[in-house]
Amino acid sequence: MPCPTCATQFVSVEDLCTHLTDDPCCNGVPVPLSICQPAGPGEERTARYHENSGSIYSFEEPNTFDRMRAHDFKTHRTHNVYYPFADREEWELAKFLSNNLNQGQITQFLKLLWVKAWKPPAYTSAQQMFTFMDALPKGPKWRCMTIHTEGYITTHPVHLIWRNALEVTWHIFGNPVFANDMEFDPYEIQDQLPPGTTIVPIVLASDKTPVTRQSGGLKMHPIHLDEATAHAWSCIAYMPILQFVCHPDFCSLLQARVWHQCIDIVCENLKITAATGTNMVDPSSHLCYVFTPPHPWKVQQFQEEAKALHLSGVQLPFWRDWRFGDPALFLSPDILHTLHKFFFDHILKWCKEVLGADELDSRFRRQHKCIGTHHFAQGVSHIQQMTGREHRDIQRTIVATITGVVDVDFIHAVRALINFIYQAQSSTFTPSSITDMNSSLAEFHRFKGAIVNAEARRGTSGPIEHFEIPKLELLASFGRAIPNLDCLPLDREDTARQFDLYALLRSKTLSLTNLIDNEFKEVVDIDPAFGWIMRIDPENVSHFQGPRPIRNHFIRGLLSEDSRVAFHVTVSSDLADNHTMLPDFPNLLRFFIEHVNGPGSHFQTRLLNAWNKFHLQLHSDLRPQPCDAKSTSTALLYSPVPLDVIVGQVRMVFGLSMRGSVLPPQLAEPLLYVQLFKVISCPQDDPAVMMYHVRRRFQTGPDGTQSRLE
Repeated sequence: MPCPTCATQFVSVEDLCTHLTDDPCCNGVPVPLSICQPAGPGEERTARYHENSGSIYSFEEPNTFDRMRAHDFKTHRTHNVYYPFADREEWELAKFLSNNLNQGQITQFLKLLWVKAWKPPAYTSAQQMFTFMDALPKGPKWRCMTIHTEGYITTHPVHLIWRNALEVTWHIFGNPVFANDMEFDPYEIQDQLPPGTTIVPIVLASDKTPVTRQSGGLKMHPIHLDEATAHAWSCIAYMPILQFVCHPDFCSLLQARVWHQCIDIVCENLKITAATGTNMVDPSSHLCYVFTPPHPWKVQQFQEEAKALHLSGVQLPFWRDWRFGDPALFLSPDILHTLHKFFFDHILKWCKEVLGADELDSRFRRQHKCIGTHHFAQGVSHIQQMTGREHRDIQRTIVATITGVVDVDFIHAVRALINFIYQAQSSTFTPSSITDMNSSLAEFHRFKGAIVNAEARRGTSGPIEHFEIPKLELLASFGRAIPNLDCLPLDREDTARQFDLYALLRSKTLSLTNLIDNEFKEVVDIDPAFGWIMRIDPENVSHFQGPRPIRNHFIRGLLSEDSRVAFHVTVSSDLADNHTMLPDFPNLLRFFIEHVNGPGSHFQTRLLNAWNKFHLQLHSDLRPQPCDAKSTSTALLYSPVPLDVIVGQVRMVFGLSMRGSVLPPQLAEPLLYVQLFKVISCPQDDPAVMMYHVRRRFQTGPDGTQSRLE
């Protein structure tokens, strides 16, 4: 890649940046960030380029971790990076107590004689420990303000707990943890901005959750902010859940107004930045110029007029003065409520109406138990509420469950919606995948008449002959919204998590800049903070907490011959026994051991270790992709599958005990007991169901009897 001033060619971005920093003739020129970088061996990451986007205006500016170094206790932390804690051990104890115990339990623990006898910490109570933690370098400050609802009375005072959203954005943008995970797309808005600016898209998300630990059991709506990063969600506000003393018909309208008023307060500076821009330092210590694009009335009369126009009644929505804030673009589809809840509230009820509750429950009860998937032993018709995971478990089998009982066109309609739900949850989208998703929705509309004909849509007054369902209408927005979302992917907890990583880097005298390491990134795909620690100090990964990591089984697992698949089981088995419920297994194992070690092998009596589950992990061209652990009673099919393929149903994961004499290599590794199937029809043979049909493979013995082929 060339220097934009002198045209000298450089191998990497780091070399180019070093040149621009050191060469006085070149270091005064803004440097475009939109440079194509390798994404893996023999591969390149492609992106859209805009000639006016992503310039660097200065080097070696303080990023988030550099600003932590300039804290009030800088001199104390020169010799003890964990100050005011005595050392790392005392800090880790405080972190553990804060994350797992309430204040009373912490104080009781610190008073134990066992604690005082071994190595008593400098703090002797929960209050003193939290005082120590409050002395750590902090991120954006939390605030609390009272919201006044003039003219209307609430049951309790309304308090908004919040942080300046612009400060949080500044904090995330400069965090070196996310240096390798930020992607900036100069889309159409870039044409309306000054040359050299960087767009930092703002993503907001909200949900209702109880905040109980150290908060008195408050229930609030947390508002989270993210920008173009992965695992960068940061809480910016706790929205009050308030009750008005008024007619119930007006409560939701007034609550919505207060909600938008609160968002106005939290995002005020983000709106200003979206209009005028501001300077921010990125994780690599580069200075960028960025933009951040997303009264008491006569309530009864106003609400009636608003409803007549299909409006919510909020006269001052928070996005009204946010530049580039078009709700048709930034309000992204919701997977849980729009898809999974739609399935539970409508699709599952249609199936229940057509099959009958007893028949539907009977079919779910007869399904094989599958590790990693919920088995509905009592059926599904009685369930009033379930988790998102249980929604997905029912969706996996609903098409096969209703096949053979209901009309073919009814199955076609249900299967099309299930396809749409699966396609909408893809982690990566392309123009063709979005087209396929829209095609699935169009396919449902072609066959939805079968649902009406079966009188499956019913209300309190009888059958419903239309599909005026708000969630169904929202499905049409997925295809339009996804192309606009390509930027995707309490104070003490945030402070502790960030200080943990910062202290490790300082104690090891490591750089506070997270340099790109494509080779390491190619074989490990986990939380960005874990990835950084794994690369620079893997021994300390176990001391950190974070989002659930994706285990890389290619490091220690068994690899296939082409190294594209890794097989992994836990070190300890789930069962050690020589007895099994599989009738043909003992004879087959005896034949196998004789084949490996000869007749009369003394390994025939060796104890067996068995596992209830295992993991398969596929390695794509770009990064490892995990596969869920599959049940030992589940046949695995991957599309497309030719008719002559052999399909295996794993019935048992086992191995010979390592105790005793050394095992031959063929017997020393975990083994699979597999029963074989053959594909008898392809999805195209049954357009309504669109699934593979398999049948067990049998072999005929000399006496004419048939047995399963294993």
